[in-house]
Amino acid sequence: MEILWAREDAGLEAATARDVSRALAGDRDLAHTTVMTVLDRLAKKGFLERERDGRAWRYRPVASREGYVTELMLGALNETGDRDAALAHFVRSVSSDEVDVIRQALAGLMGEDPPV
Repeated sequence: MEILWAREDAGLEAATARDVSRALAGDRDLAHTTVMTVLDRLAKKGFLERERDGRAWRYRPVASREGYVTELMLGALNETGDRDAALAHFVRSVSSDEVDVIRQALAGLMGEDPPV
């Protein structure tokens, strides 16, 4: 996913499995077929969209990093038996700068002027 997001951020076209394999070559020793399988599974799960390019598929992320992480956070929140307690614990664990971001986001949802 990181490679596909980085390509998107750089304004590059969707990536083939070969593109992803080459990008991973320096970091990991993965077989090309493994990369193809993972990309296929991510597409089937709805994380990637793909289009045919000759005999190959080109893949691009469906959501941004932020959107993906949001879905992960909401999924984790759904796993708790007490959403209110989990949210309260989360808010107590963030930095003061992050509290300001949360306040601004909430003010925007409520149609209020952001706090100063």
